[in-house]
This record gives sequence, structure tokens and C-alpha cells, in this order.
Amino acid sequence: MMLEKISNCPLCNSTELELHLTATDYTTTLELFNIEKCTSCGFVFTNPRPTSSAIGNYYQSDNYISHTDGGTGLLDKIYLIARKFALNWKYNLLKAKHTTGNLFDVGCGTGEFISHMKSKGWKVTGMEPSAAAREKATLKIQQNVHANLDEITQQFDVITLWHVIEHIHLLNETVLKLKSLLKPTGTIFIAVPNHESPDAKTYRQHWAGYDVPRHLWHFSKTTMEKLMVDNGLKIDTIIPMKLDAYYVSLLSEKYKNKRQNIITRIIKATASGFISNLKAKRAMNYSSLIYIIKK
Repeated sequence: MMLEKISNCPLCNSTELELHLTATDYTTTLELFNIEKCTSCGFVFTNPRPTSSAIGNYYQSDNYISHTDGGTGLLDKIYLIARKFALNWKYNLLKAKHTTGNLFDVGCGTGEFISHMKSKGWKVTGMEPSAAAREKATLKIQQNVHANLDEITQQFDVITLWHVIEHIHLLNETVLKLKSLLKPTGTIFIAVPNHESPDAKTYRQHWAGYDVPRHLWHFSKTTMEKLMVDNGLKIDTIIPMKLDAYYVSLLSEKYKNKRQNIITRIIKATASGFISNLKAKRAMNYSSLIYIIKK
């Protein structure tokens, strides 16, 4: 396993880091990974982490459904049902800002979102580093899907990153690149887990939103705002992803107690998701958040 240690916080450059918690890679290897916190600005990140050349090994699992486009287990089927609902929800979210235009989906996976948007009349461009997922996306939309950001030069009305930015090694460099690809009147939509959510605090090291080591960065509203402002962007609106509290709680219950029967797990996860959303209202600290960003 090739790991690299981050000595300086990528948001404030501080070297004052402390252990936040230690979490398990429940998807592939069952290895333990430390998650550290910058004591200066509060940014939380996996450290040490796999190098960019080694991280691909941690996606090689049938459990990583966003790259396989399949799944036979109950959790997979729940995910696929929720994803189908989410496609229309995301379409309406974008439509509220732009009726149509050029869309760039970063980390498009197997292409469900861009395929849906293309069917609605949008001109779409996809980028996906996973060769297997990229091949499926290419077939789905019947056009080329790019392997990396360096291949992209045109500007877009909308750029989307649905649970993607937390996977990207070069954080500030990527945000600056996306800024250069955004039209002056364009919008970026970034969806990420929120480690300050009530369900994250309930499940702690078992919280599925940490998803180490694939999730390199673990955002709060404060650290996401700092990342954007420091790179010349601004957060226009924050939208909650309320369904995520239920799905993340369901996975977290599985990680916490694998011997728990499925009915008990579903009941506990439903209660946990409901309570999390109820508590999250006051400070907009939902399990996952969508940041709508402008220049």
C-alpha cells in the first residue's frame, strides 16, 4: 500500500494537526485510516492517504455501486431507487438556475446523470477517471467521456460534482481549474457529506460518510466556504440532501453491527435519519449538502 502524509493543511497551510478519529475501509480492505483535523481552521482530512496512483485499488469492489452500475443486495437496490428519484430532483435544481445550456459533470460515474440531462435537451460533457465506469458512461450517452480535467478546455454554463470533490487529490488546483471552465454567469453545484451533521456525530468512526480512504477530504460548511472564497468563488445557496441521512444511516448501521438483522437495521436507520434531519434544521447541518457556487 502506497501512502502519502500531508504535513500542511491545504486550506490554511498550518502544520498543527491532531487526530480526529480512526475509521475503517468497510468497502474493500478493512484497513484502518486516520482522519486528522487542522487545529487552526478546523479542516478535516484522511491522513496519511493512498497516493493518486494507488487510490484506484480502493475502488475495485462490487460494493462501490457508482462505478459498477449494478448491485444485487438490498442496500444496492435502495440506492438505485433513490438515484432514480434524485435524477429528476437534480434536473429541477439546475433548471431553477439555468433553463438549458452546456453542462460538465465531473466524476460522472457510469453516466446516469448526464444521460438524463442529455434527454432533457442539455449539451453534456462528462469526465470520469475510472476506465470501467467511463466505458459504461460512453456507451450510455453515445459520446466520448473524458478521463481527466486536463482534456477539458471549453467553458460551461453549469459544472456539477455530485459527491466527487472529496475524492480529488489536488484540491485547490482542481477548484481553480473548475473556475476557469465556468462561464461568467455560470453555476457550480457541489454535493458533499457533512461531517458536522447529527448522524455523523452519532455514528462517529462507523459513519458511512467518511468512506475512507476514498474520501480524502471531510467538509463542514465553514471549510467549504473557506475553500471557495480562497479560490475566488462564492457560495450562493446551500441545499440539504435529506434522503442521504437515511441511506448513510443504513450503511452506518451495517458497519456498526454486521450481525444485526436487516429489519432491525432498517428501523434503526430510519429513526436515525429522521432524528438527524430534525436536528439539522436549526443550523442547516444535514448529512449531505449541495453548495451552489458562483464567480
